[in-house]
Amino acid sequence: MIRTEDIRKEYSDGTVALKGVTVNIDKRFTAIIGRNGAGKTTFVRILSTQLLPTSGKAFLDDIDLIREPRKARREIASIPQEAMPIGVLTPLELVKMYLIARGMSFKDSHETALKALDALQLREFKDKPTDTLSGGTKRKIFVCMALAANASTIFMDEPTTGLDPISRLEVWSALRMLTGNIILTTHYMEEAKELSQDVILVDSGRVIERGTVDVLLSRFAGLVRAESYTPKPGTTRIGGIYIRYIKSSEAEEFLHSGFNIKGITLDDVFIKHGVSLES
Repeated sequence: MIRTEDIRKEYSDGTVALKGVTVNIDKRFTAIIGRNGAGKTTFVRILSTQLLPTSGKAFLDDIDLIREPRKARREIASIPQEAMPIGVLTPLELVKMYLIARGMSFKDSHETALKALDALQLREFKDKPTDTLSGGTKRKIFVCMALAANASTIFMDEPTTGLDPISRLEVWSALRMLTGNIILTTHYMEEAKELSQDVILVDSGRVIERGTVDVLLSRFAGLVRAESYTPKPGTTRIGGIYIRYIKSSEAEEFLHSGFNIKGITLDDVFIKHGVSLES
């Protein structure tokens, strides 16, 4: 279990990324969602020992993540959003290099890498230069690294950003092969719903929502989202769209008034803090 106490982070330019985050994370899959600049990547970088907080405490079971980063790194694997494989190397070489960097012997790293490549159905690509592979396969190589490391806690920052729908499904399938507890950040609400048992919504450096997908959606029971591209009474503007939450029984009436009607998804949890719910 990961436990944090009042984690705060202020960067040297005065930007305050985290304003006191206190959470327990103990589910198999946990999704941290939030808009750009919300603080989610800063939070994950602190938990994965890549960044020191300005203040606060963080623990992985009984390991102090702030004071014992070397000890913590034996238990975790982290795949940042900006990670890119070295194109001239093959998947087998990349996974072996990762394992050797974590302290595994050359012999063991070769055998372990092959097993992980087999598990994720990447054996056929093992000797091909990575820059000849698809975007989805490249991301699966990073998942393969985490699988081979046998880490107890795995951090994935935006694991499917920029991938097409088929590649995204392939990466989701690969993520389910991992044996540790997985903490992922994502902009894709479908991804959070598909993978997570717990969702943490971060905004302006604070945790503002927390719960299972069903719990987060339950507050919208009986509602639908009405959208218009022109100003309408009772709506709230988000970008160029005017939104209002209405009872599903009112949907036909609003359709005749020029609204588009959308079903409720996790997107609505994401946007509701700027929108007043209709009772």
